[in-house]
Amino acid sequence: MNLDKVLIVDYGSQVTQLIARRAREIGVFSEIIPFQKAKEYLSYHHPKAIILSGSPASIHDTHAPQLDTNIFDINVPVLGICYGQQAMCHFFGGTVETSDKREFGHATLNIVKDSEIFDSFPTKKEISVWMSHGDKITQIPKNFTVLANSATTPYAIIKHESKPIYGVQFHPEVTHTEYGDILIKNFLLKIAQCKPDWTTQNLKDEAINRIKTQVKDSKVICGLSGGVDSAVTAVLLFKAIGDNLTCIFVDHGLLRQNEADAVVSLFKKHYHIPLIHVEAEDLFLSQLKGVSDPEKKRKIIGGLFIDVFEEEAKKIGGAEFLAQGTLYPDVIESVSFSGGPSVTIKSHHNVGGLPDRMNMKLVEPLRELFKDEVRLLGKELGLPADFVDRHPFPGPGLAIRIPGEVDRESCDILRKADAIFIQEIRKHNLYNDIWQAFAALLPVRSVGVMGDGRTYDRVCALRAVTSTDGMTAKSYPFTHDFLSHVSTRIINEVKGINRVVYDVTSKPPGTIEWE
Repeated sequence: MNLDKVLIVDYGSQVTQLIARRAREIGVFSEIIPFQKAKEYLSYHHPKAIILSGSPASIHDTHAPQLDTNIFDINVPVLGICYGQQAMCHFFGGTVETSDKREFGHATLNIVKDSEIFDSFPTKKEISVWMSHGDKITQIPKNFTVLANSATTPYAIIKHESKPIYGVQFHPEVTHTEYGDILIKNFLLKIAQCKPDWTTQNLKDEAINRIKTQVKDSKVICGLSGGVDSAVTAVLLFKAIGDNLTCIFVDHGLLRQNEADAVVSLFKKHYHIPLIHVEAEDLFLSQLKGVSDPEKKRKIIGGLFIDVFEEEAKKIGGAEFLAQGTLYPDVIESVSFSGGPSVTIKSHHNVGGLPDRMNMKLVEPLRELFKDEVRLLGKELGLPADFVDRHPFPGPGLAIRIPGEVDRESCDILRKADAIFIQEIRKHNLYNDIWQAFAALLPVRSVGVMGDGRTYDRVCALRAVTSTDGMTAKSYPFTHDFLSHVSTRIINEVKGINRVVYDVTSKPPGTIEWE
């Protein structure tokens, strides 16, 4: 595509994708490339700007990610963030030392020299920023000057005196940093002079073109879960390859209430997309029997999905590709720094759970997108707004909302409780204020009193969070009256539950899902 591009060199930060997201919000097309491939990328492409990401590594580690010299040979503006700034200083002859005190969280930034990178800041006095680093710069290279500092970081923002090369020790890409979005915007639009011509229409056209280039005339099977991600993937594929697409909807018995009927109606009757409905509840629940470890559950579900897809592919005949609605947060939480861009948090059923023996190639057109971008793309594709705006639902379904062993009775109990919770959220017009809400059924029983009799039943945990990208999240502040009302309904209407609790854990340290 003939668009101005910013190259983001990934050194392993958990929030690298947020840099790309900030660029796309501004309207600048961005590409993330692992640091090992930067030289190869720059031999074929000429971005308008380069941003160097943070990293969990130390510049002094034996196998620390290295800064490629080609980055400065093409003479475009460069912004180094955290580790990116340290690597840049080290490259130009500055000094980076391991600090006795690691710095995490908020710090107050003081601007000491004006620069166009601060243009449009509402204030240029004390600014709250988010730090996350262990090493520190003790001497900047020659020909560099200090633009801002903090009480513990004397070189919080630096700039080359004659070239458009900048370094910041904090993370402007995270929402915790005040005016961070403005800083990135100034770097891209004012300093690099990128044109803000990246739009949702571009995103759609690019995705469809990539699918056509990868798939050509081959047949594709799309794993349709009924969630937004797989739905957008299916519609993209249908627009790209038409009837060469067959969607497979696997009802594994771990879905929300009335989910199967809604999915079949939307895609088979409304969009007329070829759809095979596979009822596999007995298969999945039998294989999950006796399994309580969350990683094993995810891998079993991932393996069974592929078993079903391969079996249906044989019936269809000649399908070479399997399409999935994998998003970037799935990817970044599923790989390790030594083999990819970040530390493993948990295996997602459609990433880390894929067995090596899979006989089809993958098509993942949403792999570099966040949930909010997928929603915009879905609306651009014409999917109904009430469907596109649904809360995320994990591929492993209720299996990761039932800590411990999964069985049919537990799934039936949880489905009813979850439906009541969502009904009340919608009834109180709170649904669109919440990123994700659901109920979890805990492997705990408690004593209760109902009808003057003793009960010994299950505990239901309610979870609702606000977020912008799924990478960080806060619990939603329901009123006590609302939670009390939902609790009463669940206990009165769902046999098997006699206690309801509300989860107020943020992400981090927790994840949004329970497993």
